Amino acid sequence: MSRASHKTSAWPLGGMYVVLVVYASLYPFDGWRDQGPLPLGFLLAPWPQYWTAFDLWANVLGYAPLGFLLALGALRTRPGEGVVGWSGWAVGGATLAGCLLSLTLEAMQAYLPLRVASNVDWVLNTGGAWLGALAAALLERLGALDRWGRFRSRWFVSEARGALVLLALWPCALLAPTAVPLGLGQVYEQTESGLRSLLEGTPWLGWLPPLPMVGPSVLSPGLGVAPLAPLMVWACVVLGVLIPCLLGYCVIRAYARRAVFVLVLLSAAVGANLLSAAMSYSPAHAWTWLNTPVQAGLVVALVLALLLLRVPVRLAAALLLVLLGVFLSLINQAPTGPYYAHNLQVWEQGRFIRFHGVTLWLGRLWPYAVLAYVLARVWRERRERQEPQSGAA
Repeated sequence: MSRASHKTSAWPLGGMYVVLVVYASLYPFDGWRDQGPLPLGFLLAPWPQYWTAFDLWANVLGYAPLGFLLALGALRTRPGEGVVGWSGWAVGGATLAGCLLSLTLEAMQAYLPLRVASNVDWVLNTGGAWLGALAAALLERLGALDRWGRFRSRWFVSEARGALVLLALWPCALLAPTAVPLGLGQVYEQTESGLRSLLEGTPWLGWLPPLPMVGPSVLSPGLGVAPLAPLMVWACVVLGVLIPCLLGYCVIRAYARRAVFVLVLLSAAVGANLLSAAMSYSPAHAWTWLNTPVQAGLVVALVLALLLLRVPVRLAAALLLVLLGVFLSLINQAPTGPYYAHNLQVWEQGRFIRFHGVTLWLGRLWPYAVLAYVLARVWRERRERQEPQSGAA
């Protein structure tokens, strides 16, 4: 029986995961120098005498999603006969890709003073990619991927890949510490600080707004600014929930399924914030973020999301663009403060998340990626509507 090719989200997700692995493997990106040994000399080095179970599992599990996504993409896009035979090629290709990526990154680590190339890491990374690819092939043989395809065709519109990728990344973005719960997209202070460093010693430095002042001294950005009012925190939480809800409404048409989606989304938001707080502070303080304004914001967001269940797709996209503008304006006025800076330091130096700032960048850029996606989707749909009219004319 022939197998038609499928459009799958596995390829864009796999590409994003490759970027994440490269970032995690080479961070920090400074101090590059030739340290003497050949780049591949670590392959012949004796195996280390000491290692931890966490390091072993981290190296295996770190590459398992990569192998899974690459094999899944190959399995979902392969046309023609011989599905079983192609599964072997898909597993082998995904494993080889993971092996070569790990080998390249380990060799590049030989030029970084804060990194140590390891043959054990390379073997474990390759094994993780193989396990992930094997899991994808097994799910294919069991028919789970076809069932997912039927589920996706029932729940979502045909061109839903971009939205599904963004929605899958949203809980991951929430793991990074934020100045306001659900407050993704805060880039103003980081951008201003970068501009100040870039323009230091030039006359254009005076073009930037003055730093906040408390008494006679100039403080770091955010430290001299009054904390965000509870009403503004409430508004940010409401908008922070409604934005992914409306993004889902753009690709989900059935009202009942939209309601289920909202409940799943809220559960993911609460779970991600609990996990983030537990890793930033401790499990005993996992609920500290859920204060009165946040609770009220979650309740109001749930009510509004349910009231908007019947909104048409085009109106959902228009509302999403408007709310994104308001949300980004509010969140970039929120001061960071010393506790936020401390949380960032704890997060970046912690052992739970080894991706060294990837989640931070994801949290900062996610709303802007949504903005770009919705604008591109609106532009494409408008062009498709205009083409039949121009042909008829």
